[in-house]
Amino acid sequence: MHYYQHHIGDFIKDTSFLTNEEIGIYLKLIWLYYDSEKPLPNNLFELGMKTGTRDNQVVLEGLLEMFFILDEQNKCWNHTRCDKELEHYKQQLTTASKAGKASALKRAMNKNPTSVEQTLNERSTEVQPTNNQQPLTKNQEKKTLGKRLASDFSFPKEWEDFCQQTRPELSPVKTFDQFKDYWIAQAGQKGVKLDWFATWRNWVRSTNAPKQNPYDVVRLTVASKNEPDPSLEKIKADEKVTRPPSLADLERMAQLRKKA
Repeated sequence: MHYYQHHIGDFIKDTSFLTNEEIGIYLKLIWLYYDSEKPLPNNLFELGMKTGTRDNQVVLEGLLEMFFILDEQNKCWNHTRCDKELEHYKQQLTTASKAGKASALKRAMNKNPTSVEQTLNERSTEVQPTNNQQPLTKNQEKKTLGKRLASDFSFPKEWEDFCQQTRPELSPVKTFDQFKDYWIAQAGQKGVKLDWFATWRNWVRSTNAPKQNPYDVVRLTVASKNEPDPSLEKIKADEKVTRPPSLADLERMAQLRKKA
């Protein structure tokens, strides 16, 4: 026995009058009792050797008489508390052993059913189902398990053709990269699909169209008709208003300055 429950309160109460040396010897006696899982032999020399009290057999004998009970017939020292702990420990081992054997037997029966179980199984298949119990078809009994998208999955030609035909405004390669990254990152059952091509088709149909860059729009600056462009006419008119003065205008302006 490699473990026992040490009740600190009871131990302190029972050993409060002992010295530290005596407590150490008493603990060694208890440990020897639990380790051997049997009463201590009525042999002071042997116990003195095992507990390191060869030079203090008086204390050893006093502790034995105080905390242990001598069985003269079997020539051993019994300890009431230790015997209870050992009995409880052995009961737990017996219970665990029975549970392990029962579990092993159950597993063996599941792998190799007896002839009686086989007979019962054959008879159960002959019983006609009631209205509340409908027979299962082969398609219902067969379960098809899905699978995850492999990290090295390459872009199939069939998938690319579907994307080009259904959504020509999308980039097939870019759309597939987004599709693959999304589903590989999905954890658990959400990332398991029965038909990945069907999942791809739904992905392509539901993908939003890319937004058009306004700077990519070609703006027409030429008039669509043969009529003069109003903007050009406005520029010409402004040039006439702001043209430099003529020589006649400059001469007239000089005469006005002299009169002033």
